[in-house]
Amino acid sequence: MIALGSDHAGLPLKRVIQAMLDDMGIPYKDYGTYTTDRCDYTEFAYKAAVAVASGECEKGIICCGTGIGISIAANKVKGIRCVACSEPYSALLSRQHNDSNMLAMGSRVVGSELAKMIVRIWLEGEFEGGRHARRLENLKEIEYGRYLKE
Repeated sequence: MIALGSDHAGLPLKRVIQAMLDDMGIPYKDYGTYTTDRCDYTEFAYKAAVAVASGECEKGIICCGTGIGISIAANKVKGIRCVACSEPYSALLSRQHNDSNMLAMGSRVVGSELAKMIVRIWLEGEFEGGRHARRLENLKEIEYGRYLKE
């Protein structure tokens, strides 16, 4: 299950992603917003991120105007590794090297067709483990205030 979220600016792109997930047969849960009324991205980033961090959803895709603010908000939730992407290569490497569990995009930055390419490659990407697993453990140590390397 994929957690979805957006603010008013990201709503049109989220709708494109919903249609794509429907076509792919991938289930999702939409945490809002549902209208174009001005709202704060933080609320919807938080709801989607908590769903991913708790295990209710496997991954999350969130959208705002640039993808930046909403990704920062999602990354405040422990256990979230959200990447803001505007092209497929970074999306793929974020899965392979960083095991990203959330993807953020900006509707004012990424067009519909490019967004679909980014989502598809991100969903298909697999974490490679190996040397990257050690780095993920380091990230967890930083997240919980236990990283002691100087």
